[in-house]
Amino acid sequence: MSAEWPKVPLGDVLTPISRPVTIEPNETYRILGAHLYAQGLYTKEVKDGSQIRAKTLYRIEEGDFVYNRLFAWKGSFAIATDENDGCYASNEFPCFSINRERVDGQYLWRYFSRASAWNEALGLSTGGTPISRNRLKENKFLAMKIPLPPLDEQRRIMARIEELAARIEEAQKLRRQAAEEAEAILSSAKNALFSKEHMKQWKHITLGEIADIQSGVTLGRKLRGPTIKLPYLRVANVQDGYLDLKTIKKVEILEDEHDKWQLLSGDILLTEGGDWDKLGRGTVWHGEIEDCIHQNHIFRVRVNLDEFDPDYLCALIGSPYGKAYFQSASKQTTNLATINQRQLKAFVIFYPAIDEQRRIVARLDELLAQVDGLKKHQVRTAEELDALLPAVLDRAFRGQL
Repeated sequence: MSAEWPKVPLGDVLTPISRPVTIEPNETYRILGAHLYAQGLYTKEVKDGSQIRAKTLYRIEEGDFVYNRLFAWKGSFAIATDENDGCYASNEFPCFSINRERVDGQYLWRYFSRASAWNEALGLSTGGTPISRNRLKENKFLAMKIPLPPLDEQRRIMARIEELAARIEEAQKLRRQAAEEAEAILSSAKNALFSKEHMKQWKHITLGEIADIQSGVTLGRKLRGPTIKLPYLRVANVQDGYLDLKTIKKVEILEDEHDKWQLLSGDILLTEGGDWDKLGRGTVWHGEIEDCIHQNHIFRVRVNLDEFDPDYLCALIGSPYGKAYFQSASKQTTNLATINQRQLKAFVIFYPAIDEQRRIVARLDELLAQVDGLKKHQVRTAEELDALLPAVLDRAFRGQL
């Protein structure tokens, strides 16, 4: 048990190292940074000496124990690897050699991979100004005490931790694969339902022939006459298959424009553009907000609800068939694409009888509910898996592993 292990100051097993290097204007330097949450060192940038303001940098060698004074309280601890050998750090990164006859480097790193160690570092950090706040000075760091079992026991603990960490990583990998497979099931179903081979049995017509398509209000207009303020939908509110209504803004319009832009339940909402792979993004409005209108970068598509199920049309537009059309027809710039009303009206829709449309929607809803259920389960599983390793580490350093 940990009660039998001596607690020793870090100063007993770590020795400060300083390898100062005077900056030469014509030399190149790989500057190191330290990830938070004990995720290791990285090459932050490569600079030539003329770009470096400091007069001195400090060389890091493989096997050094390094931390960031400013972010020790966020787990900025690391052991330098061979990739970090010969890189440089500022004086905000104290560096230490490890007495490997007394402490295993992995044991030390795992000890500082724990939130409780970061909280202790926070309690020892000091600073009187915003710039120097929460600095963990070397003397405070070296005074921190760690439980120190014999070296063989440290290595046994590390081997056990690595074994459990590998199992946790494998479980996380399987969870990610299950989430991807759930999405693939839904994508496969859409591919099957909206394949050209399947749809050729149905009538086809352009969207412009069966729908009233209109963009919304332009923001920032000069208005003359009586006005009213109404809630309106922005592009950010219209997502792929759902609405994000957390933030709703209002816009001023003329009183006599109310009916022109008012959204009705059953309207299909489509964004004008955005990322290339998100063309055809949209959803159906079901009257979620009273007296709501939409801005000009959103198309409102209104159909006869006795003949067309808007959820079916929205699913068709967002299907691989629909996305392929909009991606080919759109105007594209770097990473962005837009569609206009003419292109939207020219989109060829395949429409079975209304009952068949509703059957397709019901099937998609059923699959979506199953996928959503799997996603919620995956979120819970992910949270449980994420909590496992910290729990293992806490037990390890209490002598319970």
